[in-house]
Amino acid sequence: MNETQSYICDSAERLDTFLTSQIGQSRSQIAQLIKKECVYVDSKVVSRSGVKLKEGQVVKVKFPDAEIEPALDIDFNVEVLYEDDDVLVINKPSGLTVHPAPSVKEATLVDWLKHKGIRLSTISGEERHGIVHRLDKGTSGAMVIAKNNEAHEFLSNQLQDKSMGRYYLAIVNPPLKNDLTTVECSIARSAHNRLKMACLEHGKYAKTIFKTLALSNDEKNQLVACKLFTGRTHQIRVHLESLNRHIVGDHIYAQSPKQEKSERILLHAYMIYFIHPKSKEELSFVASLGADMMDYINRKFNTEQIDEIMDASYIMHSFTTDS
Repeated sequence: MNETQSYICDSAERLDTFLTSQIGQSRSQIAQLIKKECVYVDSKVVSRSGVKLKEGQVVKVKFPDAEIEPALDIDFNVEVLYEDDDVLVINKPSGLTVHPAPSVKEATLVDWLKHKGIRLSTISGEERHGIVHRLDKGTSGAMVIAKNNEAHEFLSNQLQDKSMGRYYLAIVNPPLKNDLTTVECSIARSAHNRLKMACLEHGKYAKTIFKTLALSNDEKNQLVACKLFTGRTHQIRVHLESLNRHIVGDHIYAQSPKQEKSERILLHAYMIYFIHPKSKEELSFVASLGADMMDYINRKFNTEQIDEIMDASYIMHSFTTDS
């Protein structure tokens, strides 16, 4: 049965701010409640978080029952890089989808988290499993997952204020011309292909810096490091496409059928750093490359050079300090 609570506003303020303080949950959770029309002001349903309350108004909230779906069976392992009571850092394998969706029939990372017993409390009905940021299905690498509501809100805020950072490795074709290449272009859904995003004026601001690391032995491909300053969908792929480059194995953004093929997109979230929600210590983690991507590099590149340039501190210091 749905629980109902009433709260009386004692001063003029925004609806979401008021409920955040009254209920003790994150603003995003409050926004979901309002979006689902579970919030009433003086008996009238409201659907906007920014509604201004007046002193003495009564706010009623009908908390929906949680929608709990059973976990699918899993037949894969996920490497754990770090775990404590608040956070979990993993190395997501390529080919693993993060979130369930009607079009996804196989088990996802969320199913794996369910089997681990990681399930955040919720007030807005939907299941929540601590996913702070996403990686595309084909992209492998480091992800941080929150294990409680407080950690989730703290880490999510770091995504917004840029105190959480990520460095990716990618193999691109053709090689970039400059040692450092900065791309700033807003990203939105492509009007011509709904599977793709594109650089469009009306999109959301996005910035990436690419650092060249090594040329392949035949000088056709290039290993690059990518530093993200925003986290837009397909950001690295879109920004490379704006330079007429693509990632080897990218079947959505690759332009030429003559380009070299790979069964998976050769894009890997190599490093992640963030401030721990409880200790406030800055932590950083390196996610080793999967065997498939490493095999490709060993076949196509000078392995002695690769060992040197893939050092985490080398990559971090390769980017200008004022970027």
